[in-house]
Amino acid sequence: MESVRAVVLLSICLSVLTSLCQGQRSTDSQLPSAPGEPVLGLTAGELAAALQGFLDEADTKAGLSVEKKASIFPRCDIGERCAMKHGPRIGRLCDCLRGTACNTFFLRCY
Repeated sequence: MESVRAVVLLSICLSVLTSLCQGQRSTDSQLPSAPGEPVLGLTAGELAAALQGFLDEADTKAGLSVEKKASIFPRCDIGERCAMKHGPRIGRLCDCLRGTACNTFFLRCY
């Protein structure tokens, strides 16, 4: 019974605080209603140019990271060489297709 009373009192306090804080919101944090008004002191053209510059920069960075990624291997067909032995180590040349595996003795997809 006490927990129900505490929940009811807490919900009443939160609703009163929410209603009081709604009136205290500043107009600076709201977006302008007219499309011609500046947002954060910038016009729509300046915002578009900044966004385009950001996207171009992100594209150039993403292109470099994809090219350097070494974990992507081409696919091998059944019977093709999938690995190469380098002394005690075995280096992968390609990934075998689904349902097949690289045989570590023959170094081919079976």
